[in-house]
Formats: sequence, C-alpha cells, structure tokens
Amino acid sequence: MQLHSQTVVAITGASSGLGAALALELASRGVSLAICARRADRLADVAARAREYGVNVFEQVCDLSEEDQARDFIRECLRHYGRLDVLINNAGRGNCASVEHTTSERLQSIFSLNVFSLWYTTAEALSYMRTVHKGRIVCIASVAAKIGYPFNSAYVAAKHAVAGFVASLRAELAGSGIQASLVCPAAVDTEWQQASEDASIGDLFAQGIRRSRRIAADLGVPRAPLGKLMSAELAAQRIIQSIEQDEADDVYTHDDSIELVLRCAEHRELYDQAMLPLFLGMQEAYSPDIQNSENA
Repeated sequence: MQLHSQTVVAITGASSGLGAALALELASRGVSLAICARRADRLADVAARAREYGVNVFEQVCDLSEEDQARDFIRECLRHYGRLDVLINNAGRGNCASVEHTTSERLQSIFSLNVFSLWYTTAEALSYMRTVHKGRIVCIASVAAKIGYPFNSAYVAAKHAVAGFVASLRAELAGSGIQASLVCPAAVDTEWQQASEDASIGDLFAQGIRRSRRIAADLGVPRAPLGKLMSAELAAQRIIQSIEQDEADDVYTHDDSIELVLRCAEHRELYDQAMLPLFLGMQEAYSPDIQNSENA
C-alpha cells in the first residue's frame, strides 16, 4: 500500500507508547490521521506534535471498551475525511495477577478493551471498506498471542483471542480486496509495562529475569531465551513497513520472537523447559505479593 497525503489511517490508543509512535511516524510520511484515546491531555499533545509535520489530524477522546464510543470514533473519522484506508487497532492494557487472584471484574476490563472493542471498530470500518473494495485492518496483539507467560493470564488469553479474531476476519475477507493482519510485538520500551492493572507486570518481569540467572546456574541449564527491548519508534517503523509492503503473514517486530513461537507451536514441552528459569524466577518474585494479599 502506498502511503501518501490522501491516505487516512485511524489509530486507537494513540496517546502514548506504540500508538503515539505510530501516529508520529505516519505523520512524518504525510499521512492524514484519526486518533483516539481516553486521556485528553496526552492525546492533544500527540495530535499537536503530528500537526507539526503539516498533516491533518482528527482526534477524539473515547473509551473503546464502551461500544457506542468505539463505533462513534470510526463514524466520526469517516464523516471528517470521507474515507478510511487503514484501521490500526492498537489500544490495549495488561494485568499482573495469578489466576486465583484475577477477579471477574478484571477479566471483564481486560477483555472489553483488548478484545471486544475490535468488533466495534472493525465492523464500522468494514461498512466503508466493503463499498470501495479495499483497505486494511491491523490488530496489534503481542507475542503473548502465541505463547504464554505467568501472572498475566487475562492479558495472554485476551491476546490469544485477538489472534483468533484476525484469523476469522481474514477468512471472511478473502477475495474482498480488504486485508487483515496480526502484529505480535515482544518487549517494547513504553510505559505500558508499568501501567498494567493490579500491579506492574514490567517490574515482575524485571525481577523474574534477574532471579532467573541464578536459577539457571543452580539448575545447570541455559538461561531463558529472552529478546532485547525495542524502542516504540523502531517497532512502529516495522509495523508501517508491513503495511507499505502489503505483508500477508503475521508480523513480528522482533526477529527472535519467531523462533520462540515456532518452538512453542511444534513442541510445547521444549518451550516450557527453555523458559523454566524465567517462570521460576517470576514465581519467586510474585510470592511476596501472594503472601501480602493473603495476610491483608
């Protein structure tokens, strides 16, 4: 897909992190934007920075977990521009809790934003894209859409659901001229890891990684295979490249993620063995939280 000044890209969750990086990278390429998020001040700042590139920016404050607000964002984008070429479903939120400490309220919150909102925005976008027989739906999932990590089961399950959503959507769109793609980033350096619900999943991973080195040495096994942290800007460039090149496969921003995903898909036990030091390290790091919650 050729991106130019007439191209309209809608991005959800654009007030920070990967969403903001995508907006600014696209703006630098002259693309017209429609962006939304819950935090008005942060969204306005991203919009102002994008406009410095001389592009058109439509911004709307909304909570995508609310169906009427999610659908209204796409409708207003179409009213404003009269077209929509790419929808990037980026909004998402993580959690940090064991299975037994994950409440029904947290499950509803995580799935409402990460999963249910996809139906609302995508359905509205398709109502236009089907009339012009072209367009692209991009869903930002995570490498956690293909593999699992401890203490964020609600998020991992939600991202697995995103992978299923895209797989079904691609089947529905076959031959329509509309494309759908799944993006699976690994660790990206944003505030997302600190803003997860219940506690910071980023802090838990960091503590687990530190402990995993000792555990691997004690067990006499290799350290868990962990990829490098990537900047949001570099991840955004990789995602936009996949759009420009009309990539049909799932998109992995981190090259080393593919090997890990394939190992898990082909032989889950081998994956679990390779990741054991990290899993045990995270268990150690999480244990004080369990004790504190039980003694509260």
